[in-house]
Amino acid sequence: MENSLHCAVLNVSEAALDPAAALDFVSDGRFGGLNMFVGKVRSQNHGREVVGISYDIYQALALNVFRQLAAEVQTEFGPQLKLYVAHACGRLKVGDIAVVVAAGTPHRDEAFRACRALIEAVKHRAPIWKQEHFIDGDSAWSEGCSLCGHEHDDPAKPPAPTALSPNRHVHG
Repeated sequence: MENSLHCAVLNVSEAALDPAAALDFVSDGRFGGLNMFVGKVRSQNHGREVVGISYDIYQALALNVFRQLAAEVQTEFGPQLKLYVAHACGRLKVGDIAVVVAAGTPHRDEAFRACRALIEAVKHRAPIWKQEHFIDGDSAWSEGCSLCGHEHDDPAKPPAPTALSPNRHVHG
């Protein structure tokens, strides 16, 4: 899986995440399906105005977890798959890119599902901690991820679980 996987943690003071690099990595002449998720810092959360986010990441462990999660996705969707996952570390402003996940596969359905499975697993299981900074000068560590229901558009209808859905999460 080594040539079919790219994992990175980038300190935002040194480099920005590049979605074009993700698409380039997962592109392959055998693939008709490419899918990408780009997560950006939003200006509102739980009714409060956000001015930025700080991500703390235990890089060595995060990279190991990214590789483990990618292996699980490959087991679920097959060996003919390329995956890319990169997460920002440090202080980000509203609009900055926090995470990029991409999947390339022979067909679109697998690309959509593999990309979704990988980002959801990263959100739940990677050793990443998020602190939100608010316009009033206050800050707070995130209490959970979007799949836990509190940020979903329809709390009465949570997203369907996947084979990679864990029972816990560490960041939002």
